[in-house]
Amino acid sequence: MDEALLRGLTPAVIGILVRRGVDFATAEDAVQDGLVEAVRAWPDNPPQDPKGWLVTVAWRKFLDAARADTSRQQREVRVEGEPMPGPGAAVDDTLQLYFLCAHPSLTPASAVALTLRAVGGLTTRQIAQAYLVPEATMAQRISRAKRTVSGVRFDQPGDVATVLRVLYLVFNEGYSGDVDLAGEAIRLTRQLAGKTDHEEVAGLLALMLLHHARRPARTGPDGRLVPLAEQDRSLWNTRLIAEGVDVLQTALARDRLGQFQAQAAIAALHADARTVEETDWVQIVEWYDELVRLTDSPVARLNRAVAVGEADGPRAGLAALAGLDPSMPRHTAAAAYLHERDGDPVTAARLYAEAARSAPNLPERDHLTRQAARLNAQLRG
Repeated sequence: MDEALLRGLTPAVIGILVRRGVDFATAEDAVQDGLVEAVRAWPDNPPQDPKGWLVTVAWRKFLDAARADTSRQQREVRVEGEPMPGPGAAVDDTLQLYFLCAHPSLTPASAVALTLRAVGGLTTRQIAQAYLVPEATMAQRISRAKRTVSGVRFDQPGDVATVLRVLYLVFNEGYSGDVDLAGEAIRLTRQLAGKTDHEEVAGLLALMLLHHARRPARTGPDGRLVPLAEQDRSLWNTRLIAEGVDVLQTALARDRLGQFQAQAAIAALHADARTVEETDWVQIVEWYDELVRLTDSPVARLNRAVAVGEADGPRAGLAALAGLDPSMPRHTAAAAYLHERDGDPVTAARLYAEAARSAPNLPERDHLTRQAARLNAQLRG
């Protein structure tokens, strides 16, 4: 059973049904039912035309549902007279499906869930496990999302930027349960890149590849978080790095810079350094300047301050940090790091402990707690 093939066919088959007059929510349900049937039937009797098989079965599932719904009797009469659809979709609606699932009327959480189900082909159970919520909760979220977009015309233009934000949210969830969301986000972004000629899609793909290349080195054997400066760079995936750099260079050559290209350029500079000492912090600061210009993001300003501390010294970094809201996430951790670099372990230890109390996740909290304990032990010694 080729699960990747099935999941890759999902958006195209949904698009075919929608173009034939089925509303989006019903089409998505019918295709999911078809996928279940494929899992049962294909191992013993694989079809010569998988897409045509799935279209036919999904259409039959739709007809069965229509017959069972007395309120749709008139529609049933109409569809019964239509020929059974084959695979013949000259138009690929996958891109429109991306736009629909990332519709601005949806909350980010709902857009992510709907994208993973309708475009990614994941089951509700898989998505629920990945986000560590009950299956019933996820089913309700997806159902509400489908109802929200049910009246949206399928041929309306979509917003690529919104789709990219949704895919980036998926990627940042990383891994949990039996679904690798980072890998799934890369797969979907690759698919999107093949459907649209957009430099920011390429920028996001490059960013994902470059970040994902460092994944094997991000945690130690005991599960502890390993900061970038301490990672074993021999564990980095050089194939993904090379691909990410190539995708990025092609995008940058078009001279239409966007935020994901700028972030990918920063990641590429980190990946290019064989040791932490060889990191080109001056160029990284320049790219953060571009990113701040493009987004005016507080997070970008925070990361820029840390980079300035590496390029021009910790006091310059602290000066850059001083102009930012101290209540923003990771501000205290950045200040702790820069104070330690500036030779003030007392302040650094206090700030590390304070940052640990507000850390967004357990691995980060453990790391900051250990940093505070390390400095306190040195001070007692």
